[in-house]
Amino acid sequence: MTQFLLQTIWLVPFYGVAGALVTIPWSAGMVHRTGPRPGAYINLFMTLLSFVHGSIGFIQVWGQPPQQLALEWLHAADLDIALTIEISPISLGAMELVTCISLLAQIYALGYMEKDWSLARFFGLMGFFEGALAGIALSDSLFLSYGLLEMLTLSTYLLVGFWYAQPLVVTAARDAFLTKRVGDIILLMGLVALSSYGEGLNFSELADWADATPLVPWAAAALGLSLIAGPTGKCAQFPLNLWLDEAMEGPNPAGILRNSVVVSSGAYVLIKLQPVFTLSPVSANALIAIGTVTAIGASLMAIAQIDIKRTLSHSTSAYLGLVFIAVGLGHVDIALLILFSHAVAKALLFMSAGGIIMTTSGQNITEMGGLWSRMPATTTAFVVGSAGLVAVTPLGMFWTMHRWLDGTWTNSWWLLAVLAFANLLSAINLTRVFRLVFLGTPQAKTRRAPEVPWPMAIPMVTLSIVTLIAYTVPQHWQFWLSPITPLIAQDSLFSQIAMPIELAAGLIGCVIGFSIELRRAWSRPALISLRFLQDLLAYDFYIEKIYNVTVVAAVSWLSWLSDWIDRYIIDGAVNLVGLATIFSGQGLRYNVSGQFRFYALTILLGVGLLLMVTVNLPS
Repeated sequence: MTQFLLQTIWLVPFYGVAGALVTIPWSAGMVHRTGPRPGAYINLFMTLLSFVHGSIGFIQVWGQPPQQLALEWLHAADLDIALTIEISPISLGAMELVTCISLLAQIYALGYMEKDWSLARFFGLMGFFEGALAGIALSDSLFLSYGLLEMLTLSTYLLVGFWYAQPLVVTAARDAFLTKRVGDIILLMGLVALSSYGEGLNFSELADWADATPLVPWAAAALGLSLIAGPTGKCAQFPLNLWLDEAMEGPNPAGILRNSVVVSSGAYVLIKLQPVFTLSPVSANALIAIGTVTAIGASLMAIAQIDIKRTLSHSTSAYLGLVFIAVGLGHVDIALLILFSHAVAKALLFMSAGGIIMTTSGQNITEMGGLWSRMPATTTAFVVGSAGLVAVTPLGMFWTMHRWLDGTWTNSWWLLAVLAFANLLSAINLTRVFRLVFLGTPQAKTRRAPEVPWPMAIPMVTLSIVTLIAYTVPQHWQFWLSPITPLIAQDSLFSQIAMPIELAAGLIGCVIGFSIELRRAWSRPALISLRFLQDLLAYDFYIEKIYNVTVVAAVSWLSWLSDWIDRYIIDGAVNLVGLATIFSGQGLRYNVSGQFRFYALTILLGVGLLLMVTVNLPS
């Protein structure tokens, strides 16, 4: 039986999609008598089924070599496209993470969205979301992964725009969709180019292909940059990072998935594409530059936000920036560990944030305070999630950073500076949010805030336990992807002082977060320089305004020019031909006199004119 479940592991992504399809009668409002909850329960059951099936397969495949299952999809000339999935501890582990967080998020949604009239539609979209994510985890085909990433783009649009009666929600959904489409189109160009260079489009073949296929430098650089564009949009990296901030207008249970495993899916594809980036230093340096700018910039943006979900969403972009740096340096194992540690801790933080939003009916952290005594479970979840994210306590991110900086990998001092600075800012941000929300004097919105109901408390407690024991994964991680030869001695100066510096940065961040002056909603810095700095960070370095005066203005001008050319030149030429035809026809009708002599004269004049033109033509 267990062997059969392992052989049919490819069915797991279809469970969520099947649940979404079965839910359509409730989602579309065709069934009213039972209410929307049966549709939610169906999707919840299918997610539980996928989690159980995946768990059995994960246990069976542990310690086994990777296996591929291929379905021939297109074979024409030299193009051979197969929909291939990989059965390995890495792929099934990633799928287990997806189904586990999805299951907890859906249980959480039963309490968070209890009174929402579109509950069945929401769960149907979550099932569609989960199916695409599980498929990406299993996929060994770049072509299949691209299709699944398109499903994620559609799912993001529908879930961000779930409450479509609100204008801000509609704008956020549109911006998220269009921003992702920019990266997806460029990724498609890279996919087509890669298919013309290689024999197949499987991730497992890329390493051998990269070793055996020499490319000219400009072609290797262009190919690498095009393949980076898709994950840049999916992972909310600069310059395509603003959509994740706006996507916080959607329901919080969807935000749990979006900020943990959805953004990680783009990074997961990026990790599998890593052999292509070794062909050109341009693409590797681009990854490092994008990751560094995003890690530092997004961390600075987070500390100036007053919306609790936006403070956490910018943090998501920052940690995914560290993944980009790891992939650019070739440290793919570290990239996977960051994805795992971040996904678990960030999902828990968003569960805690959702409980705060539900009980206080607000998201502005400057209007909160004193919640620790009224919401102990929510407070504990926030503390545990923050501890798992900041490399101060010996939880997941601590051991991930320890493995990165222990001398096993070739590292530079600039990398240590980036990691320390990002850890410092993350500690300041989370400590600031904790003080404003949970400590201090209760405010008007928090005086009577109750603890969350049990459908929300059980997932929070469960994920808190998972976060506390997740440190064992980086501690016992085996280098499955590639053999690593230590290039820096374990007793080198770097390996001796790197982790103490990282720890000191986190501790200093916590101290700063506890000591800085906290301002409420009605207070602003008196100094013009501080006020300017606050606005600069709070408005995301005015990136949106820069886009409006550059990219948006250029597109608008080109659209106006294209419309003018179409209206006055192309349509004008067509209308001129029509007018000439009308006037010539109107003029010729007066020549119809019925007299033979007039017709003969007309023919002679026409033939004479043709002869004159023919004789005068140059030979």
